[in-house]
Amino acid sequence: MLYLKSLGKRYGAVPVFHDVDLELAPGEFVALLGESGVGKSTLLNCIAGLDDADQGRIGIAGQDLAALDDDARARLRREHLGFVFQAFHVLPHLTVAENVSLPLRLLKRHEVGRVQAVLAAVGLAGLGARLPAQLSGGQLQRVAIARAVVHAPALILADEPTGNLDPDTAQRVMDLLKAQVRDTGAACLLVTHSAHAAERADRVLRLTASGIQPA
Repeated sequence: MLYLKSLGKRYGAVPVFHDVDLELAPGEFVALLGESGVGKSTLLNCIAGLDDADQGRIGIAGQDLAALDDDARARLRREHLGFVFQAFHVLPHLTVAENVSLPLRLLKRHEVGRVQAVLAAVGLAGLGARLPAQLSGGQLQRVAIARAVVHAPALILADEPTGNLDPDTAQRVMDLLKAQVRDTGAACLLVTHSAHAAERADRVLRLTASGIQPA
């Protein structure tokens, strides 16, 4: 589902990471640890085609990312990816339910029941009519997670999805991600500082400036 070979990224003359090799199979849950500033979020952005790597190859669902133009990358994200951003990126003028339903609407799928079920799974049942300004930071994080998984993507990229959550809600979110992997055969790459969250993964890896190693 995901293939990285000799991936490298630099900002000017400053290397962020290099020689990153990784493979994720369908149904596999991998946690990626690393020190702050080592490039974990940048790596996810490169995988999603939101940023460009300077060297190496990225393959997603059998497609070579470098061979795709901007429209094709957008289509790949829309159809196959679910991305949980640290900064939430919810749209302030849309309700919670409307934010969560965006991936389905882009795919021309009208599944109100699915939206409500995912909101309930992340502990937001009954809050679908609220606007983002009426939610706490932890609730906004859960909106972002619900939006990332509502369309049952083949690959989930999760950037610190439990970082703003209390322990009980963090546990519920990890249960949801695990269920997506188990029930849909999705692959999930979780970037986290939480050793407790990483324990739920099938494999735990560590990103350093020189590549990825087992944690």
